[in-house]
Amino acid sequence: MPQNSSGSKLKKAVTTISPPGKWLFPVILLTGIIVGLGIFILHISNATSYLSDDPEACVNCHVMFPQFATWQRGSHGRVASCNDCHVPQDNVFRTYAFKAMDGLRHSTMFTFRLEPHVIRIKEAGASVVQENCIRCHSNMVHRVSIKNVTFEGHGEGEGLLCWSCHREVPHGRVNSLTSTPYARVPQLEPVLPDWLEEFTKTKK
Repeated sequence: MPQNSSGSKLKKAVTTISPPGKWLFPVILLTGIIVGLGIFILHISNATSYLSDDPEACVNCHVMFPQFATWQRGSHGRVASCNDCHVPQDNVFRTYAFKAMDGLRHSTMFTFRLEPHVIRIKEAGASVVQENCIRCHSNMVHRVSIKNVTFEGHGEGEGLLCWSCHREVPHGRVNSLTSTPYARVPQLEPVLPDWLEEFTKTKK
């Protein structure tokens, strides 16, 4: 008896949310288009690459080329990835929560072309970088002075950031490709599939 009851409830729920017969095909078609566009956008934006620690994910957008090139030619390029410095490393939940929040902001800005000409780190990002500097280099900082090397209160002159002194680490003095002329920056892959590329050429 309970099985029949649950089955009838499920059938009733499906009937309730199903469109009328004459709207069934248009709704299915529209749903297919929306799902297809969503999958296509995820594909062309290389969305899955952001789940990895691969530094090349950071140059999915061309405006990050100088940051990639200067990191690649610097000392950190041999020992640390972008995520080692720019993402929290204390636990996996905080890591992916930060990546999701930061990634959503970045993708929104790059999609709508809102990115500034000069990229500057935000407060949340600066806090994480400071935290990771100390995490990796705590053995090089004196126990007394490390109390003053803190993100808290640095805006009011009550604390120092590591890059207050080490300004050229790890992205160099000039944050542009001219500062690393021999850096090999990965090229972005074409967005259009081959068949669509051929189709557009024939139309021209």
